[in-house]
Amino acid sequence: MHDFNFFGGGWMMFFWWFIIIVLVVFVIRALKNSGQNNQKKETPMEILKRRYANGEIDEDEFNKRKKELLK
Repeated sequence: MHDFNFFGGGWMMFFWWFIIIVLVVFVIRALKNSGQNNQKKETPMEILKRRYANGEIDEDEFNKRKKELLK
């Protein structure tokens, strides 16, 4: 006799499952987007400094590109 009483009975069970699924999807998308937004905020100068620090470019190339960016 107490089938689904916690959820409000019958169709209310589907309503609550829908709400729970929507919340889970919202949280997952928010977490994915927060990681992507951090990568997009990197300025060209920060990219240049990171590439120099990683050894991808030498000092001459760094100074040349830095001068171009500061124009």
